[in-house]
Amino acid sequence: MKRMQTEILVIGGGATGTGVAWDAALRGFRTVLVEKRDLTHGTTGRYHGLLHSGARYVLKDPASAVECINENRILRRTHTHCIEDTSGFFVVLPEDEDDYSDRFADACRRLNIPCTEIPPASALRREPLLNPRISRVFELPDAAADSFLATHATAQAARQAGATLLPYHELTRLHLSGGEGNRTVSAATVLDTVSGEELHIDADLVINAAGAWSGQVAALAGVDVKMILGKGVMLATNARLTNTVINRCKMPGDGDILVPIHTVSVIGTTDEQVADPENLSIEQWEIDLMLTEGDKLVPGLSSSRILRAWAGVRPLYQETQSPGEPALGSIDSLSDDQPAQGSPQYSRDATRALALLDHQQRDGVRGFITITGGKWTTFRLMAESAVDAACGQLGVSRPCRTAATPVPGVEQGHYWLGHRLNEVEDENLQSELVCECELVTRSMLESAAQRNPTVTLDDLRRDVRLGMGPCQGGFCTYRAVGILHQLRAGKASPVAGEWHVAHMQSPAHHHRDGAAAAPSGEG
Repeated sequence: MKRMQTEILVIGGGATGTGVAWDAALRGFRTVLVEKRDLTHGTTGRYHGLLHSGARYVLKDPASAVECINENRILRRTHTHCIEDTSGFFVVLPEDEDDYSDRFADACRRLNIPCTEIPPASALRREPLLNPRISRVFELPDAAADSFLATHATAQAARQAGATLLPYHELTRLHLSGGEGNRTVSAATVLDTVSGEELHIDADLVINAAGAWSGQVAALAGVDVKMILGKGVMLATNARLTNTVINRCKMPGDGDILVPIHTVSVIGTTDEQVADPENLSIEQWEIDLMLTEGDKLVPGLSSSRILRAWAGVRPLYQETQSPGEPALGSIDSLSDDQPAQGSPQYSRDATRALALLDHQQRDGVRGFITITGGKWTTFRLMAESAVDAACGQLGVSRPCRTAATPVPGVEQGHYWLGHRLNEVEDENLQSELVCECELVTRSMLESAAQRNPTVTLDDLRRDVRLGMGPCQGGFCTYRAVGILHQLRAGKASPVAGEWHVAHMQSPAHHHRDGAAAAPSGEG
């Protein structure tokens, strides 16, 4: 068995896990991250793409609202190119007309969330497909975010700071030393799912950032972290219906957000408590509900061509155990479908605020921290909180630097919808297109594939949006399979240098890299 040693081992390759690896590496810790599949495989890659202003939670969950608006401002600086500055409307429909909108506006002002009421006629000029029966409109700093690109850019920043990231390495065991009440997590065994080899990693401290799987990871350390898993179903239309994020101005419910993300609009979401974060079925009633609710925001949405439906799991947590209190029962006696003792009856009622569990204080287990809950918008703050706690356990003081450190790619400025078309036309790359719907060129595909020896079509979908347009891969899938076959047969073009994942969605960038790597033909 191979062995390696690190100071901090991070479990989970989503937004929070890569954020922890980036933060820890910037503070000078030797850091290793393991993820059982590709980055963003979990909830990070399965949400609606909203950068929250916090306004959605000002009345129901003000602590989460404050976290969101603060991080919204930071991410616009550190991850600029991953965000489309769409703005957001909170609209009052006839069935929503009560005193909520007044209380909403007051709460936004109280929590320092910018909120401007605009005339409905102005909103309808900007978004003509909106329900014409809206009576009030509030504009707030919501935006659309590319969680795939943001996670890869964060991962690249972590690597540049010295971290080691190991996707396709599944945690199989946490090693504990010491007796009851004096236990320490000291190492982990992970399985390389590509080679089948095991790897032993000695670590001074392990940070559990496994999202919806956090309870399963914690169980390996003998502690009880009972997650509240809320399944959310979303639908994507074949074109943008609005260019602004649309929220209903009411208490959060099902199907009340419409997000323009890249070339599509996403309507979401449901919130059904589930036991298993892995095997998620989508039922017809959930699709019907999204279509019905979507029609209330944009009449006729249900008549649009729906490209796809998918589900993600919110990793929610509400602490029910006092610090130092023994875990409830033995881990072996707990089944995944038992509700958390004292937890909300419904996942919709659980807080969206982050949850930091220092298991040394909570369970008497040193060298182990869990960070969970929160939202994609707050991943950087969650990482900061986790690494602050790690510093406390390790007895060192090292300040966080991520709030003032941009990730690679911010020089591109905010994302805008026509950037790929602009580059394709400027560089005359029409003949290179593999996916016409999403304007994915052969160079983009080859660059992504050659840096990932285990690449799948699903990885390419996440990395470069292959097959995510109106044809849903009906044509480009076959072309991509042919190119992957050529790559594996050694017949593909060489690719120069490091894969700049911060530019992984730029046709021009990959074209220039490919041209630089091509043989000159001289001699």
